Amino acid sequence: MYRISILLYLTLLLSACDPLTKPDTLMDEYVKRLANVLDVEPNYSELVAIERIPRARERTLSLTESDINMLDFLKLYGCELQFVVGEKNAILGRVMQPLNSLRYELRFIEAARTCLPEIDNDSLRQKVVNAIEIKQQNLPKVIWNATWGTDEIAQLLSLSNGLYQPEHSQHEISQYSNDVHYLNEIIEKIQSGDYSVDLAYVGNIQQSWQYGSRAGQLQNSARLLITRLDDATKIIQHRVYQQPLCPQGKANNQAKTLESMFFNVYIAKVQPYMANVNRAALQLFEPLSELAQLQQQVMPESFQTYYSQSLNPTNETSLWGLYQQRVREHTEAWQDLLEQCGLRPAA
Repeated sequence: MYRISILLYLTLLLSACDPLTKPDTLMDEYVKRLANVLDVEPNYSELVAIERIPRARERTLSLTESDINMLDFLKLYGCELQFVVGEKNAILGRVMQPLNSLRYELRFIEAARTCLPEIDNDSLRQKVVNAIEIKQQNLPKVIWNATWGTDEIAQLLSLSNGLYQPEHSQHEISQYSNDVHYLNEIIEKIQSGDYSVDLAYVGNIQQSWQYGSRAGQLQNSARLLITRLDDATKIIQHRVYQQPLCPQGKANNQAKTLESMFFNVYIAKVQPYMANVNRAALQLFEPLSELAQLQQQVMPESFQTYYSQSLNPTNETSLWGLYQQRVREHTEAWQDLLEQCGLRPAA
């Protein structure tokens, strides 16, 4: 038993010391080993720039006030709308979180519509009609503030919590993906005129975003991969075009060492991490992009650059478009070098 414990401890110690096991050192070590094998001086470029989600005041939309005043409120006795307005006028109702504001606006519109036939006073009825119209006009902005204007989504997209680690986060990514899809369905229902939707689970979704920054971690990992894959591609291309590794088209000892490194490091370590980042990014950023697309009508100008550069996976000039481009370039570079030495794996 004691011997097993010692072996386990040594295994964990060696694993902790292996730079290929940690995302934050994996790509640097990959570039280093590739350069050593190919006798090329490594160059570690500055990480590419990345957009941060705009600050809260830059992504929150202002609304037109349309509440019923106190005198009119008293005239609504016996009408459900009176209770809805009363909650808003209560001390706790005056400062609402964005999601609660959305819940209130939906309840107001529903209650006001129900209340209209019961109002005998023509002036009051017209005020309620006007309030309904203003709130319906405001509703897209209220939805925006309840989604993209929240602190919770800023936490989900924060860049301050390191890199994506698949072994810790894969299940969470799947759950977040399902949750954002659910949120998108709720928004589509509201946009179609269904104001009776239940927002309780949306609150749970947003609470879960506070405990991790998985989307931001994926962006950090994409940024790292873009930069280091480009560094590695340049090393390979140097030995393809400027200093051929196999000028006779046949594998030499150095080429065989390279082949071993290709399978043991690139295929065994780098590619799985790239695949995990790619899979998780598709799962999470496709619905997040849709969450923004559904609300393009009211998207603040200050948010548009962030959406285009950081959220939209189909934009070729975005973070994700650049990532896919660097992956393709790196794959092609490896194919060219291995083919030069007659070592290209069969398709």
